[in-house]
Amino acid sequence: MQNSALVIGGGIAGIQSALDIADAGFKVYLVEKEPSVGGRMAQLDKTFPTLDCSACILTPKMVDVSRHPNIELLTYSEVTNVQHAAGDPSTGSGQSFRVTVKKKPRYVDISKCTGCGSCAEACRFKGKVVDTFNAGMSKRSAIYVPFPQAVPLKYTIDPTQCIFLTRGVCGKTFLCKDACKANAIDFTQKEQFVELNVGAIVAATGFDPFNAALKPELGYGTYPNVITSLEFERLSSASGPTAGKILLKGKEPKEVAFVQCVGSRDQTTGNLYCSRVCCMITAKHAHLVKDKVRNSTVTVFYADIRAFGKGFEEFYDRVREEGVNYRRGYVSEIYKRGEKLIVRSEDTLIGKPIETTADLVVLSVGLVPRPETNVVAKLLGLTNSADGFLAEAHPKMRPVDTAIDGVYLAGCAQGPKDIPDTVAHAKAAAAAAIVWLRRNASKQYPVFSNQSVLNTVH
Repeated sequence: MQNSALVIGGGIAGIQSALDIADAGFKVYLVEKEPSVGGRMAQLDKTFPTLDCSACILTPKMVDVSRHPNIELLTYSEVTNVQHAAGDPSTGSGQSFRVTVKKKPRYVDISKCTGCGSCAEACRFKGKVVDTFNAGMSKRSAIYVPFPQAVPLKYTIDPTQCIFLTRGVCGKTFLCKDACKANAIDFTQKEQFVELNVGAIVAATGFDPFNAALKPELGYGTYPNVITSLEFERLSSASGPTAGKILLKGKEPKEVAFVQCVGSRDQTTGNLYCSRVCCMITAKHAHLVKDKVRNSTVTVFYADIRAFGKGFEEFYDRVREEGVNYRRGYVSEIYKRGEKLIVRSEDTLIGKPIETTADLVVLSVGLVPRPETNVVAKLLGLTNSADGFLAEAHPKMRPVDTAIDGVYLAGCAQGPKDIPDTVAHAKAAAAAAIVWLRRNASKQYPVFSNQSVLNTVH
């Protein structure tokens, strides 16, 4: 049995699992498809119910995972193949997984890059590329770091946006290459494939926000002042496009409406499950509006309030005491009348249809599986549950195990969770992986060293 583990996904779940397994003395390979670890949590401003800074909680763990002697960080990489290898007692080799990881070219030598940012300042496409980290609410250069606290803090060239990589020309000179004093820009980089032998795998592929455009009656994509909860996170974040000020076209919205259950508990979209976090996300956002916009009117349209976690009910009570109006009923339509948005719904508590004006409408979108979830399921031989997330072996007795021995689920790969539950689930997955590695290493075969097979194939 190889005394090493593979963690797929570098969000908070993958980071926590990797740290726990590594602290137990096993080698861990942490694979993340983005240029930096951090996942969705890195995009958040505050965390409910304590309103702690998300980056203040996450960044130390990101640094820890990059510096841990037992963790090898493979960012901007993807798992492309997984094979189950049976053990051979005659050679002392235990059963393991043979994994192929594709390392995508950054076109930047990370051993030379100092993260100074001169290349991004010089880029011909500076301020012209949609910034996905800021949920499309700002622009960046073709060469970039995802966010200021990125780990590793190394620049990456977007091959779909770089003029040289797409057209073969960048004017008379290479602006980013000429600006880089460390001589780190390397357009000759190619894909590399790394082969690993690991004894356990943790899938921590995370989630995506629901695509609100699938609910056209709510006006997302039609009216610029209808945004999603993730976009509001970036709008209210100090590292976001407005430096934490809630502004639309330079103006503060005085009337703000929040619409819950967008893409959750909805037969029209097929997402019948509750995403669990949306009620408290909306309560947090409502608090931020009342805190940052003086004399604002905030209305929340909800179906049911699910404040199930520790301190959640108290936080819900707090925002109502701050003057947030809760109206029970589904929103049927959002349209524009003059300069105002009109939110049409039914207040089921009084049994009457109502119309509410708003300067800004925030759609609290649900959580859905990432597209990579199905790819990982196929690679690992896993199945999906009815909601599209990865299926566990048993929902109560084995919530982190899968039908494949040695493969475990962590965080939102298994289903929607808030941050505390995600961390707890990730620690449980790590514990299960540690038990599996120790038990199978000692049952038939001798314990091997922490070093797994690592070969680079060009």
